[in-house]
Amino acid sequence: MSESTTNNQQRITFNHQLHYEIFTHPRLLAPCLLPLASCLLPLAPCPLPLAFCPLPLAPCPLPFAPCPLPLAPCPLPLASCPLPLAPYLLPLAFCLFLTPVFSQELDPKVTEIWEPQVRVVTPGQGTRPPSDAIVLFNGSNFSEWISDKDSSAVKWYMNGDSSMTVQPQAGGIRTKRSFGDFQLHIEFRSPVAVKGEGQGRGNSGIFLQNRYEIQVLDSYQNRTYSNGQCGSVYKQTMPLVNACRKPGEWQAYDILYTAPRFNTDGQLLLPGHVTVLQNGVVVQLNTEIRGTTEYRGLPKNVAHGKGPILLQDHGDLVSYRNIWIREF
Repeated sequence: MSESTTNNQQRITFNHQLHYEIFTHPRLLAPCLLPLASCLLPLAPCPLPLAFCPLPLAPCPLPFAPCPLPLAPCPLPLASCPLPLAPYLLPLAFCLFLTPVFSQELDPKVTEIWEPQVRVVTPGQGTRPPSDAIVLFNGSNFSEWISDKDSSAVKWYMNGDSSMTVQPQAGGIRTKRSFGDFQLHIEFRSPVAVKGEGQGRGNSGIFLQNRYEIQVLDSYQNRTYSNGQCGSVYKQTMPLVNACRKPGEWQAYDILYTAPRFNTDGQLLLPGHVTVLQNGVVVQLNTEIRGTTEYRGLPKNVAHGKGPILLQDHGDLVSYRNIWIREF
């Protein structure tokens, strides 16, 4: 057997093995076929679709043996392609010779993050505050609150069940501290005695940063405009569902709030967003706050920083208890 015959047999064996490697890694062959297909598009159509005959073209830049698949030859040689061939050889070489590198599994340790360690927070029992929360009201005093009218001492009623109740005409109350992004837990109760209807029944409100109201209202079998009922972002977004309990029963809001962002010129960059769970039921989900919650007129976006939590006096004997907050 001559040396040239031996070399030809070795070449054929190599080419069959190469064909096997290519066609058993179709996801790696795809990047090669795309540039080749773009080169072949201007050519006259093959008897079979182009996707099936990229390799047996003549003259091929690599010494491929005939593909084991029954492919039909293209009518024109690859050399006569009107586009330059050079840009397409690099992705072809990438597929043929770097296949073993990309077929290996990545070490799972590469994607593990060990530092920094996650800060530990001890959850509270039931609806009690977690270890890193600021307790705004636990029924013992009004030390975290002042009157919204004149910043004087709070004049609301302090009850024996660790709750407080609106004193009508005394005005709303707000926190002494200001907050940015936060998680707020607050429990409320409409009066047992049902009086009035619509907006005149168990009405109050929780103002985030003293500007954006989450409505408090007795909406149990009490129809009003949908974007003004309990659980709404007042006059903007109605709640997803009505999750109200009966009058006289304690209810809870868990509020996740992201404050709006303004630039140094006072222009709004990013609006605020709020998620609200009422009695464990989602009633607002990442809802965009379009600006101040106005009773009359459209929302306004005036630049601000951190702000207090305000509880509204709307003339009804609404009660609150167990109020705590966590800043993000």
